[in-house]
Amino acid sequence: MEMQRWSTRWKTKSWFMDSTITAFITLTLLLQAAKVRAAEPVDVLKVLAFQNYPEGVTKTTGFCANRRASKPDSAYRVAKQIQISAPTTQLFPGGVFPEDFSILTTVRPKSGLQSFLLSIYNEQGVQQLGVEVGRSPVFLYEDQTGKPTPEDYPLFSSLNLANGKWHRVAISVEKKTVTIIVDCKKKITKHLLRSDQASISTNGITVFGTRILDEEVFQ
Repeated sequence: MEMQRWSTRWKTKSWFMDSTITAFITLTLLLQAAKVRAAEPVDVLKVLAFQNYPEGVTKTTGFCANRRASKPDSAYRVAKQIQISAPTTQLFPGGVFPEDFSILTTVRPKSGLQSFLLSIYNEQGVQQLGVEVGRSPVFLYEDQTGKPTPEDYPLFSSLNLANGKWHRVAISVEKKTVTIIVDCKKKITKHLLRSDQASISTNGITVFGTRILDEEVFQ
């Protein structure tokens, strides 16, 4: 990629590929502002150009295979260990990441998996936000002052998203709390020890399926 153009790209890592490993993620991964009327939802998968089917990504049936009034749900199947990334400014052209926000996704991770689904970095390469799915989901958030510290990241150890089943997951950040809702049933709220008027920079890069230098990838 020509860095001057900041175009969307995908890159395949050079480690061993197992094409028999598959993963599914629906079209409904959305990052949106909460309680801000002017903020439009952001379709992260669209911005990351999943619709162009980069190598290893194919279309498949999603959460509900049979719907009476509409077509079956669609999803993306990730058949290789890939990394897809884009400048965060493509998600937020206005340059502002909302202070309070929600992340919505429907996923079916590989059984036993523990990996990052989404990572947002600032221009210094510091991971500011991350959603780690798997046997014990983690919400990573670090504002402009470095809060909260890693030992205070919210953990959701009582949840298991990597049991081979589809899960609808909503993560909502409001003031100094983060709430996760799984399958419209399980709801857990944790403290988010961030600063007052916390902010996330949009001058870096957003990465799907892993975080920089991690060996574990979303499958």
